[in-house]
Amino acid sequence: MKLSHLLPICLMFISACNSQPEKNSTVLGIAQFESRVDSLVQAYVDLDIFSGVVLVADHGEAVYHKAFGLANREKNIPNTVDSRFDIGSMNKAFTKVAVLQLVSEGKLALDDKLGKFVEGFPQEVAEKVTVGMLLEHRSGLPGYHIPAYWDLPYEEKGIDKAIEVVQQQPLEFEPGTEQSYSNSGYVVLGKIIEAVTGKSYYEVIKERITDPLGMKNTYLTRKYDVPNRATGYYKTMKGELKNNDHFMEKPKPDGGFYSTTEDMLHFFREYHYGTKLWDKETRQLDERHAFYQEHMNSGGAMVHAGGFEGSNTVHYEILRDQVSVIIFANADEVVAENLGAGILAIIRGQQPEQPSLPAVQAVYSAYTSHGEGYIRENWESLTRNFHPQDPKDMILNQIGYTLLEEGETDKAVEVFQLNTRLFPEVANVWDSYGEGLRAQGNIEESIEAYKKALEIRPGLRTALQAIEEME
Repeated sequence: MKLSHLLPICLMFISACNSQPEKNSTVLGIAQFESRVDSLVQAYVDLDIFSGVVLVADHGEAVYHKAFGLANREKNIPNTVDSRFDIGSMNKAFTKVAVLQLVSEGKLALDDKLGKFVEGFPQEVAEKVTVGMLLEHRSGLPGYHIPAYWDLPYEEKGIDKAIEVVQQQPLEFEPGTEQSYSNSGYVVLGKIIEAVTGKSYYEVIKERITDPLGMKNTYLTRKYDVPNRATGYYKTMKGELKNNDHFMEKPKPDGGFYSTTEDMLHFFREYHYGTKLWDKETRQLDERHAFYQEHMNSGGAMVHAGGFEGSNTVHYEILRDQVSVIIFANADEVVAENLGAGILAIIRGQQPEQPSLPAVQAVYSAYTSHGEGYIRENWESLTRNFHPQDPKDMILNQIGYTLLEEGETDKAVEVFQLNTRLFPEVANVWDSYGEGLRAQGNIEESIEAYKKALEIRPGLRTALQAIEEME
């Protein structure tokens, strides 16, 4: 089963940064701090894995704000601190704020059922999924980034069509029993906002968030017409640079707004400390409120992140000290998050980890140069530049499908097989191996691979369908 690498990369998560500061740590003297950050950023630039904007603020005041690289490589236009970037799933926070505002106003309840607001879902979904489950990624709704969605004309890639794609698929798990990051859940929340207010999602966000906060450089629609826009660029596993405009995706409640680092600094300060978005009682409705309070005391860094191929954004906030680190990159992988973690280390007087090539590029290069044995022996070091929230079996899966799409079927099967050796307990790697073997014409072994996937995850639709078609 292909896990599309076109999906947003776990586009927003909120957690504590693993590295905890010393109790009395403070931002270093500005000259030393600036030179150390300059040096770290340059190391990323030298590897050609970062271009974008870096903002560090103390109590809302910028102590470091610089731009690097090009906003448009074709036209040789440089990034500036005012360049506008696709913020990916960061705008899920906007959606959450709007929902909790409506809850505090009595217009919506966290235990309201999905079916009360949105038609077209099967009864088992409509009567079980709640607003709270959607907010907390516990709904079990399937993803919408599948061929049925990608094949739509650009004009149709809005909220309604995305929901139609979700409605045509079964639940991934019983609502409320598990937690799994869900873009679909936030698209549905956008539709609920429309149903409750009688206005478009975009009107609501403008009226309730961007206008009151004076976010004049934040764009909610027509992303490809945004002035001073940073175009996204990503590299294939073979290191070829590509422009990401061909994805032709529309901004929605789960991601895709355009903004500047300064605008988003203002938003997140209000989100965490202010009263313009919500009062204390409304903020406490957030299921993460207790988590925030815990890390307010510990000095841990909270993080919102977002992106997809050619775009990566991150916001780290040390709540105890009101120190903000915001990085926007029109580059690939998790470069903004890794660079941000390095800057946090500098703030804490620690040594930052030096950059490395994105995991997919590093693994593919090592595999073609050194073979399977080298990959198995050096897996952790080769894959350290990979999103910490994503399973690492996705790396070889992505490489295998790319090879399959390029007609290199035998090599793809070898890569899929290697993935089964590294991750034998993951159903998806056996499912992918079965797909590769089937493309190779090896039907008997393909069926066995699919059966192995079903042993691990009974009911896996892609495996059941493939076996039915081949037997």
